[in-house]
Amino acid sequence: MSTTTASSQPTYTTEHAEVLAPIEQYFLGHARDDASHMRQAFLPTAHIESMREGVFTSWPLDVYCERFKGTPAVDEASRRRTVDWIDVGGHSAAAKITLVHGPVTFTDYFVLLKTADGWKIANKAFHGRPS
Repeated sequence: MSTTTASSQPTYTTEHAEVLAPIEQYFLGHARDDASHMRQAFLPTAHIESMREGVFTSWPLDVYCERFKGTPAVDEASRRRTVDWIDVGGHSAAAKITLVHGPVTFTDYFVLLKTADGWKIANKAFHGRPS
């Protein structure tokens, strides 16, 4: 397991680096507002889930991808995305991601699986809060 805190840098194995590939696609999808990167990052069966104003939401990947219109956010240059930790166990992994997007900071938790096409995000659970 590898963890990152404000005072330490992560130590990644080769396997950890491979798990980062779909996360990097996910980051590009946000940066470019491009659903094609999200489709590369996630399994087609993935769900994106959260509690929004006390209500459970679960979007299939296609619904999630509708949110991306190909127009990067005006404040894209000031947005930050970091990998907080990755834990790999055989053909499965988990990762915690922090995204600071203007006035909102998101915490994303990914469950990833190693497939014939490499690592993919199987599901995402997230929470947004004021930055």
